[in-house]
Amino acid sequence: MNDQPNRPHQPYDPYGQQPQAPQAWPGQGYQGHQGHQGYEDPQAAQQYTQQWQGQTWETQNHQAVPSAQAPDPETAILTPQSPPRRPAAPAGADAPAPGYGPATVGGNTRVTDAQRARAEGRSPIIEPGMQPAALTALLGLLLAGAAAVGTYALLVPLVVLQAVTAAGWFRLNGMWPARQGIALGFAGALAADAALLASGRSPSAILGTLGVWVLLALVLQLRSHADPDERMYGLMATVAASALAIVAGGYLAAAADAVTVGAVAVAVAVLARALPLPTPASVVVSLLAAAGGGIAAGQVTDLGTSGALLGAGAAACALIGHRVASYDYPSRFVHFTAGVALPLAAAAPAVYVLGRALA
Repeated sequence: MNDQPNRPHQPYDPYGQQPQAPQAWPGQGYQGHQGHQGYEDPQAAQQYTQQWQGQTWETQNHQAVPSAQAPDPETAILTPQSPPRRPAAPAGADAPAPGYGPATVGGNTRVTDAQRARAEGRSPIIEPGMQPAALTALLGLLLAGAAAVGTYALLVPLVVLQAVTAAGWFRLNGMWPARQGIALGFAGALAADAALLASGRSPSAILGTLGVWVLLALVLQLRSHADPDERMYGLMATVAASALAIVAGGYLAAAADAVTVGAVAVAVAVLARALPLPTPASVVVSLLAAAGGGIAAGQVTDLGTSGALLGAGAAACALIGHRVASYDYPSRFVHFTAGVALPLAAAAPAVYVLGRALA
């Protein structure tokens, strides 16, 4: 404005507006920030110059650039700051395969390997093989040799057999780790052994211990806070493991000659069963081999040729235990526990009964 000749030079204003001096009310000067009349300092006047808001302009082509519309506050809060996550792919699609066996990778992970094998027309039975059979034969020979030495020598391999029986049964049923059940079954076996020694190797000690342990397992399961179905399953597994481990003490109640013949027959039968033969032929060969082993062991003991019958009977029970240990696609750990122990544990009652009958 031309009525202010001494006004200092103003910089270029990009808004296209000229700064205006502050207006005073008629009849009085402008009341400044410090209470003085008017502006004595041009810089102070510039400080209180009115500021204008408007559209922004490009300095090169002088075209108006509309400012961005402010987002709605509510929707701005709900706007995600990062791209949303993709939903997890279902099992069996592009998701990485979980740590299951080949039979469950392609489908529902709740389906067991045995169920999937049946659905695909395959057998759910996998036999332990030669290595577990060799361990069974070794343990059987230890039982046979220890029985010939004496009662207390027989305790050492017998306790090992009872411990492996209790652990293998729980793992065979898919209950691992089941330390409480395994400890309970093994404790029942030790109690039965102590009762047998205290009673002069009377078989009633086995029956009495078995009854007490069934009652104890029932009480412990009733105190559990698990679901009713799970408690029933745990009760059955605990009772079965305890019964097998306690019944294996029949070797301690049987005559020494019967233990020697029966253990040798089981060792020979399990080795023959592991041969790569068809199942019917393998069973027949196993029974014949067990009978031959019984005759050979009977010649060393007082049983003589009657050892063939004892060996065949013990081998028949051992093959049942072998079949049970092969069921439901068991793991290698099952084969080296239940697969090793169940043939010998299942043969114990036959060894005791046939030994007394043939004596």
